[in-house]
Amino acid sequence: MRTAYSVETVRTAERELMDRLPDGVLMQRAAAGLAAACADLLRRRGRVYGARVVLLVGSGDNGGDALYAGARLAKRGAGVTAVLLTAGRAHEGGLAALSGAGGRVVEHSSDPSAPFDVLAAADLVVDGITGIGGRGGLRPDAVPLARAARESDAVVVAVDLPSGVEADSGEVVGEALRADVTLTFGTYKPAHLIDPAREYAGAVGLVDIGLGAVLPPAAELEALQHADVARLLPVPTGESDKYRRGVVGVVAGSARYPGAAVLAVAGALRGGAGAVRYVGPAGDAVIARFPETLVHAGPPAKAGRVQAWVVGPGLGEEPGVRDALASDVPVLVDADGLRGLNAKVVRARKAPTLLTPHAGEAAALLEVPREEVESARLTAVRELAARYGATVLLKGSTTLVADPDTALPVRANPTGTPWLATAGSGDVLSGLTGSLLAAGLGARDAGSVGAYLHGLAARSAARGAPVSAEDVGAALRVAWRDVSEEA
Repeated sequence: MRTAYSVETVRTAERELMDRLPDGVLMQRAAAGLAAACADLLRRRGRVYGARVVLLVGSGDNGGDALYAGARLAKRGAGVTAVLLTAGRAHEGGLAALSGAGGRVVEHSSDPSAPFDVLAAADLVVDGITGIGGRGGLRPDAVPLARAARESDAVVVAVDLPSGVEADSGEVVGEALRADVTLTFGTYKPAHLIDPAREYAGAVGLVDIGLGAVLPPAAELEALQHADVARLLPVPTGESDKYRRGVVGVVAGSARYPGAAVLAVAGALRGGAGAVRYVGPAGDAVIARFPETLVHAGPPAKAGRVQAWVVGPGLGEEPGVRDALASDVPVLVDADGLRGLNAKVVRARKAPTLLTPHAGEAAALLEVPREEVESARLTAVRELAARYGATVLLKGSTTLVADPDTALPVRANPTGTPWLATAGSGDVLSGLTGSLLAAGLGARDAGSVGAYLHGLAARSAARGAPVSAEDVGAALRVAWRDVSEEA
C-alpha cells in the first residue's frame, strides 16, 4: 500500500522526529538518498565523474537538500553548479558543504546569463526551488530557469515534489517544472498520486528517513498495490455456488445504445459474478453474446433476487434507476443513471451506494464547470461523497475513490492508462465493479479493486496499441489471474 500524507501531517511528524535526533540528521538522510539516486541516473547516462550537475536552489529546506546532495556528488568528481534564485537566502550549511567539496555557486540575480549557460550544458538538473509548502505555481523569476531546465537535454530530478505543484491537492496553479524523476522523503504526498501534479512528477522514488515511526496510522490518500488487491479478490471456495459468488443485476442499454448493456454484462461476468440478471430492452443483444445471462424485461423489482445492482450505462430515458435505489442491496449508479440524481434519495438509502461519474458527470452533479473538477479532482470527489452520502469513484486521468466516512483515506488508482479513453470502457468498469459488490466487497473496496483490475486489463490488452472496450473486457481474465497469483 502506498500512503500519502498532507503537508501539515508531514511537518508535525518531522518536528517530532527531529526532537529525537541530533541537529541536521534528517536533512543529511534526505541528501544521502537524493545523491545516491542522482548518481545512479548519471551512471545510466555514462558516468558520475566529470558529469555536469546543476542545482536550482530556493530558500527552503528543499534547497538545502539539493546543496548537500550536490556536495556529495562533487566529492565523487561531478562538476556541480548551484544556481541561487534568491541571493542571501540559501541554506548556509548546504552552501558551505558544496563550496568545501569544490562546487560552484552562481547567483541568478547578479549574473543573469550564467544560469542559462550551465543549464544548456547540464547532464542532470536538481529542482530544489520550492518545497512542499509552495503555493500558486512558480514565481515569475523562476519560470525562465524552469523552462531552460526542461528544454535542455538533462535529466530533471525534483526534490520531494516538482516546484510549482500543490502538495496536498495535486493541483497545478500556474507554471510548474516537469520532472523526469521525483525523490520524495519519508512518505508520499497527495501530489505524487493525483493528476495533474502526478504527471509533473515523472517516476517517483521514496527515500526512507525514518518518518514512518512517527506518522499517524490513517493517511490522507492511499493507493492499493498488487498484494492489497489480491487479498481483497473474492476467490471461490469449495462451498461456492453461483448464488454464493454473487448475483449482480444490470439495468443498462436502450434501443439506441444496446452495446452498453453488452459491455456492462461482459464486465460483470468477467469480474467473477456467479450470475448476471440483465434488465432492459437489449436482451437479444446480450443473450446473443452471453447466453448464460438471465434476461428480464423489467422492472428491476420483478427481475428476481440480486446481491447488487448496476444501473445507468447506455440507459437513455429508460426507467430503472428509481427501482434500483429503492432496493435494499448495494447499488452502483453510472452514466445516464447519474442525470438528475436526487441527493436526498441517495442519502436516505440504508444499503451502500457507489457513484461512478467521469469529470463531466461530476461537474453536473456539483453544478460547477468541468474544468474545475479536472483541476481539483481530490476536492471534487470528497465533495461528491459528502453531498450524496455515497462512495464516489471519480473516473479520469487519476481515478479516485472517496467514502462518505471522512476518516477513511481517499484511494487513488495507480494502474490507469490513457488507453482507457475509449467509448464503452466505463460500461465494462461498471459491470466489473458491480460483480465485486455482489460478491460482498464494500463499496470502497469494490470501487478500488474494480479500477485497479480495469487499468491492468487495459494495459494488458493495449501493450502500446489501440484497444476497444471489448478488448479491455476480454483482458479482465488476464488481469484477474495476474493479481490472484500474488495471493
